[in-house]
Amino acid sequence: MRAAVYKGEQVLQVEELPDPTPGPNQVVMRVKYSAICGTDVHAFMYDLAQPGAVMGHEYTGTIVDIGPETGRWQMGDRVVGGGGHPPQGGGSATRTHPRFNYRTMGFQHNTRPRGYAEFVLLDEWEPTPVPDDVTDEQAALCEPCAVTVHAVRLSDIKLGDAVLVLGAGPIGLLCMQTARAAGATTVIVSEPAPGRAEAARQLGADAVLNPMDNDFAERVVALTGGTGPQVVFECAAAPSTLEQGLDLCARGGQVVMIAIAWEPTPVAPPNWMAREVRMQSSFGTLPEDWRIALELMRTGRVSVEHMLSGTNFVPLDGIQGAFEALCHPTNELQMVVEP
Repeated sequence: MRAAVYKGEQVLQVEELPDPTPGPNQVVMRVKYSAICGTDVHAFMYDLAQPGAVMGHEYTGTIVDIGPETGRWQMGDRVVGGGGHPPQGGGSATRTHPRFNYRTMGFQHNTRPRGYAEFVLLDEWEPTPVPDDVTDEQAALCEPCAVTVHAVRLSDIKLGDAVLVLGAGPIGLLCMQTARAAGATTVIVSEPAPGRAEAARQLGADAVLNPMDNDFAERVVALTGGTGPQVVFECAAAPSTLEQGLDLCARGGQVVMIAIAWEPTPVAPPNWMAREVRMQSSFGTLPEDWRIALELMRTGRVSVEHMLSGTNFVPLDGIQGAFEALCHPTNELQMVVEP
């Protein structure tokens, strides 16, 4: 099979690897689409992935081979490559290790090729079935949508709240919709890139503001009745956005960190401590988040069409250029690899 192998020093090279063979309680998925995640871009940018790794964790496809003692799946089943319930004592170290550190432990070598390959070997508990009313293209964005579902469910959002989403990349565009589905009645998006800002407008943001404008903070406060938003979702991880969210948040409100800042992020507590603003980090997903994400897509409460224009699909041979473009994105929304 063909796969994009990370060689180190910001180089991805397409190589021939052995086709996977399922053992007991395992299946093989033929990957149809594999979306490029920001965490993989960070691994590429900061040379965090180990040479030889085949990255990719936002993928969908069909079951094409089934190992012995595997009774859950049938040939041709449409699935996404995650979201299953791990067995007792199993699962990712992100959920099980008592002192997990994503910076030092998050990119440890996985011997199995993942989504930037033609085929993926999975334990039978790992995949999640795709509903008939969800397209393959939509399903490719199940994992990032589940990330925002997880963040919204962790937040203290209440019916009628005003929400500010910082950043209109893929996570921000999904987050504004999941926040709306959870009861937010005013959704404001902060985004300087024109293409991403327009996507937020098309997806129903009540206001889309440029954070570079001198009156940005005043406009956010005015749009929220003079209080500031009750919940701020930090989806940008730019040098100033965490501080910006804390400054703008309403008294007793909450800033939820979704994007990962890999460089030091300054904050000035005297600006917001007296309002008793709370901060909540959100990381990854739980199994139920994937199923909720697929249901939101199925019922039309989350739309990904504006993130999936034809120009955003790239062949496996184009993955190096796609990663390079996403290191310093401008108007790019979502890029999806077709192995």
